[in-house]
Formats: sequence, C-alpha cells, structure tokens
Amino acid sequence: MSVNYQGKIITLWTTFLLGTIFHTDLGLMPLFHGKSVAHSHEIGDISWVMWLMLAFFVLPMFAIIATAFTESKRFRVAHFGLTVFYSVMNLLHIILDLFVTPIAWYQITLMVILFAIGLLLNVVSFQWMQHHPRGKRLQEQVSF
Repeated sequence: MSVNYQGKIITLWTTFLLGTIFHTDLGLMPLFHGKSVAHSHEIGDISWVMWLMLAFFVLPMFAIIATAFTESKRFRVAHFGLTVFYSVMNLLHIILDLFVTPIAWYQITLMVILFAIGLLLNVVSFQWMQHHPRGKRLQEQVSF
C-alpha cells in the first residue's frame, strides 16, 4: 500500500491556511460589535508588515502547488525546511501573544491548534523527504 504524502501535505497546508485566515478574522471580530481593534502601540508606516503577511500567506500557497506537481528530492528537503520555519514562527507567535494584555485565550487556543497542525505537517513532510519514489528505487537497482 502506497502512502499519499503529497495529498496529506496539501490537506495539512490548506487546513493551516484556513486556520490562519480564521486567526486574522477573530482579531477583526470586535469591529462587527462596534469595538475598536486598534492597538495602543501605534506604528507609522505598516507597509512592511503587509508585505510580511503577504509572504506568510503566499509561501504555503506556492508550497501546495509545488507539492502537487513535483516529487524532486531537492524540493522535498526545502519543503521540510519551510514547514520547520513555520512551526518555529507559530511557536514564537504563541509565546509573544502570552505577553499581550489582555490575553485573548480564544486566539491562543487557535494558535496552539495551528501549531499542532504544523507539527503534524513537519512529521509528514519529514516522512516524504525520506521516501524514495518506487520507480526511482527500481531504476537504481537495475542500473549497472
């Protein structure tokens, strides 16, 4: 029985992105109840934040597309590195949000769930990275 690593990875990335969008949406929910979402630590130009957010969303989108179309060892290694990077970033985000007053426990809960999804993505990506495609292994055994 073959394991569909690519299907699992695409599903996990998609779930992660949906959760990340919901995390952003939860942050904006107070607007629908007439409350402010402005933070007291005002910063001037936030265009760099917007570019970072764009990159944070777009990289998994590209990873999903590439995962669907390639099994190259180089990509699988880079992809595993990307999943580890996202797990580290998510853990840092959880830790930093524990120092925000007041603590939004519903957000922390969602971030912990996303972190767990990320860890599962790490495991499946590692397994895929270690996997040798059947046809390639057969070729290596036959060649002299």
